Amino acid sequence: MPTTAVSPVVAAKGGSFLIETRTPGEVFTPEDLNEEQRQMAATAAKFARDEVLPLAADIDAKKPDVLAGLLRKAAELGFTSVDIPEEYGGLGMDKTTSTIITDHLSIQASFSTAFGAHIGIATLPLVWYGTEEQKKRYLPKLATAEWIGGYGLSEATSGSDAMNVRTRATLSADGSTYALNGEKMWITNCGIAGLYTVFAKIDGEKFSAFLIERNTPGLTVGAEEHKLGIRGSSTCPLVLQDCKVPAENLLGEPGKGHHIAFNVLNMGRFKLGVACVGGARNALGHMVRYAKERKAFGKPIAEFGLIQRKISQSATRLYAAESMAYRTVGMIDAALEQLGEHASRSPRDIQRRIEEYAVECSILKVYGSEMLSLVCDELVATMGGYGYVEEYPAERLYRDARINRIFEGTNEINRMIITGWMMKRAMAGELPLMSAIKSLMDEVMQPPSFDAAEDTGEALTREADILAAIRKIALFAAGVASQRFMTALQDQQEVMADLADIITQVFALESSLLRARKLAAANKSSAAVAFAMTSLLADESMAMAEQSARRVLAACGEGDMLRTQLAILRRLTRYTPMDAVALSHTVAKQCVQLERYPL
Repeated sequence: MPTTAVSPVVAAKGGSFLIETRTPGEVFTPEDLNEEQRQMAATAAKFARDEVLPLAADIDAKKPDVLAGLLRKAAELGFTSVDIPEEYGGLGMDKTTSTIITDHLSIQASFSTAFGAHIGIATLPLVWYGTEEQKKRYLPKLATAEWIGGYGLSEATSGSDAMNVRTRATLSADGSTYALNGEKMWITNCGIAGLYTVFAKIDGEKFSAFLIERNTPGLTVGAEEHKLGIRGSSTCPLVLQDCKVPAENLLGEPGKGHHIAFNVLNMGRFKLGVACVGGARNALGHMVRYAKERKAFGKPIAEFGLIQRKISQSATRLYAAESMAYRTVGMIDAALEQLGEHASRSPRDIQRRIEEYAVECSILKVYGSEMLSLVCDELVATMGGYGYVEEYPAERLYRDARINRIFEGTNEINRMIITGWMMKRAMAGELPLMSAIKSLMDEVMQPPSFDAAEDTGEALTREADILAAIRKIALFAAGVASQRFMTALQDQQEVMADLADIITQVFALESSLLRARKLAAANKSSAAVAFAMTSLLADESMAMAEQSARRVLAACGEGDMLRTQLAILRRLTRYTPMDAVALSHTVAKQCVQLERYPL
């Protein structure tokens, strides 16, 4: 019998998941990693387990040189140089390899935060926008972690409103130096960094970026912040008082700093979502092992239904986030492959291809950070009193998780980005979203069809139908909101956030569904638990989408119009639920048997 060729991973347009469907062969999953990538994942996991975790207490206590020393050890294994081109001392590897390193190193949040800031927002601006001289001077030092990087954007009065910075840069009369004055806040790695990327306005107007070495006169590192979580990572203010920066250390063009600031955050958000996946996998492992060992009323608490629900819900959300993360990096690498050989593509070309997936990066950041918070909360609940004391890891994991919903753009800001980015592309004609909305609006205004859906015989048909319905709900809600508010929609933050949540459910469910079908097609034994998690996710996604859509419709209409729209929504949300109790038992039992996340 002839075999069917599997479609290659598709570099789909960013955001197209809302109006297009994909096949399992067109998306990348963790199961598609090659042997070299699997070895890199194992090496990173071993480093985290053998080198980082034993020093967790010393890291949190900020014991001198522990964190910096670990970063240098990570550099010896090539972890800090994966995204740096070979000609500057890096490895210049694919983004999938970079992703798996971040994923499997992320089991101790303070180290993960320092590592992520160094390889991401502190290094990529230089890779993408630096001059040849700047790259030759600084990238080799960053590659080996001889110098650790910091990124200075936020100020006391400009966090999410990044363009509102007050730090000024003034060019000297002879054009040789810039004098910077101002104060930056919340700078990760600030106390241990050797190089800072700092944003300031030239003459108070032109938003620009500068590379500043630690020993530059006029640059002062402030005192360490005492934080709720990630206590081991260095976070300090950076004070600039007539800080003299050589003119050649201007990064990029004057007045174009916003391109650097915002584009580098796309990859930062993506990597943060990936780090949340790694952190949640570790937290779930603690949850399962404790539930298996702890006995109450004569049996392990892992046998209790409500504990199994905690395990299964955590595993299901983790499965969705992991599926989205690897699907996204698969698209990024597929897009980069289209650029041709290494020598023929510029760093700016790479940056632009990554920018294409800005909405997927924001979705992963929001979903991943909220997923990790849920898993850590359920870990504390599972461990009870033991989860609330410092002697056990749950307490630290719980505190550490909260920051992920704040940095790299708060989840509130990222929800605005998700909807705003989609609508902006639609209005510009870069994504045929408006025509899809119009077609859907025409469809829902027709009388309902009572014809039975065709049985394709494909696995997870019910879940695919739910996905199709949520996609229609997203388009319907977006259409109603667009008609009501038109260009003023961007000012309706609550509506924008609800639309973002529906859009997010589409990407999460489709990524999970395609991965489960891909596992089944490959006859993987893990397909059964993936099916169960996808079924659980489908029902949860529909409930979330319906709730968000109701809020959107109620904010957009009233009277007969609202009643008509709610009737349409009820038609779209009609589905048959699965036995969530049985599915939960299936997922939890597999986790308990393996003593870990089941995939």
